Amino acid sequence: MKFTKMQGLGNDYIYIDCFEEAISDPVDLAIRMSRPHFGVGADGLVLIEPSDHADFSMRIFNADGSEAEMCGNASRCVAKYVLDRGLTDKTELTLATKGGIRRLWPMQDEGVVTRVKVDMGTPEFNPQLVGVDLPGDIVFRHRIQVLGQEMLFTAVSFGNPHCVIFVDDPDLIDIKTVGPIIENHPLFINRTNVEFVRILRRDYLYMRVWERGSGETLACGTGACAALVAAVLSGLSDRTVQVRLAGGHLELMWNPQDNIVYKSGPAEYVFDGVWLG
Repeated sequence: MKFTKMQGLGNDYIYIDCFEEAISDPVDLAIRMSRPHFGVGADGLVLIEPSDHADFSMRIFNADGSEAEMCGNASRCVAKYVLDRGLTDKTELTLATKGGIRRLWPMQDEGVVTRVKVDMGTPEFNPQLVGVDLPGDIVFRHRIQVLGQEMLFTAVSFGNPHCVIFVDDPDLIDIKTVGPIIENHPLFINRTNVEFVRILRRDYLYMRVWERGSGETLACGTGACAALVAAVLSGLSDRTVQVRLAGGHLELMWNPQDNIVYKSGPAEYVFDGVWLG
């Protein structure tokens, strides 16, 4: 089976072109292929499929086999793949995900896609739709106890759930201990992604992310969008920002006219391969 490994700011996935390949058990395949040393090694598996409602469809399986609703970094890589590999010649694409249909605008340099702008959709705050077991219309700066320490989080969904926590220094967080505790906290019905965010300037944020089902990753596009929205709601940032992650920078803008967050960032190939397992 042919596959392509791609990365967006170090958020790396294994991409399979399902116009050519048939996958019978993506859960098992994601677990086996994602394993470092024993497999390809990745944050998960992405299937590029046909769609009746959009130009293409994307299914995302985390390294533990759980299926994710949406991934901003993966969506950019899908746009690069389908345009570079000749599956389309469109300069504006629609992509169906479990989190909804997203619009993508690939940016080309001498016929090769280098960056992609993505319509990440509108933020959702309703706890029942985000997946938080709390009453009300929004979960804003809600207290949560973690290892005897009180933290304040804001819950936002961009098709997948996020728990945004503002801290003085994300690098001082023991993310491998704190991350899974919050991810699996009983407040979160379907588990959650966790973002630890520092406001460096009103237009510049720094973030570390613990992704549901994958652990700490070098970048998370939907998480960066959630961080921007939580920062704006808290009065800490402007609506147009740059977010620094371990793997690089994303440019984000929360448009007040249509309430949509737009995200721009790179997409790159790592290698093509053949899976023999």
